[in-house]
Amino acid sequence: MLLFLIGIFSTTKAQIKIGEAIPSITLKSNTSNEVNITSFKGKYVLIDFWASWCAPCRLGNKKLVKLHNEANANKIEIIGISIDTDISKWLKAVEKDKIKFTQLIDPEGFDANTAIKFGVDELPSKYLFNPQGILIAKNPSEEEIIKLIKE
Repeated sequence: MLLFLIGIFSTTKAQIKIGEAIPSITLKSNTSNEVNITSFKGKYVLIDFWASWCAPCRLGNKKLVKLHNEANANKIEIIGISIDTDISKWLKAVEKDKIKFTQLIDPEGFDANTAIKFGVDELPSKYLFNPQGILIAKNPSEEEIIKLIKE
């Protein structure tokens, strides 16, 4: 019975699939601006779901900061989407991790509309979209991202 219930709950989450378009979602940034993630079409877009309390996310932030600093900004845009429920902790983490790329927040945790739309059920979760706004990879490695944007 428990397995059956787990199956029901896991299928209720929407999940963007490879080949689907980037959804139109507008969220507040760490600079208090409203940002729609579709506005970055025309270059590769890497969306990284994370939270300040997630240790693997914080380690991943270091790699993403390095990738952002080394990547051609005309080819890829990195967007962090936090599902922190405490905005002040998120802002402190952005500052402490020295994140300069776009940071957005949907502060409802795993129940956030954005997390549900993407099907996020673990952190970190990454989604790579091509310049046409089509999902081409889920949870790609740093090496895969570099290879894709160089092709």
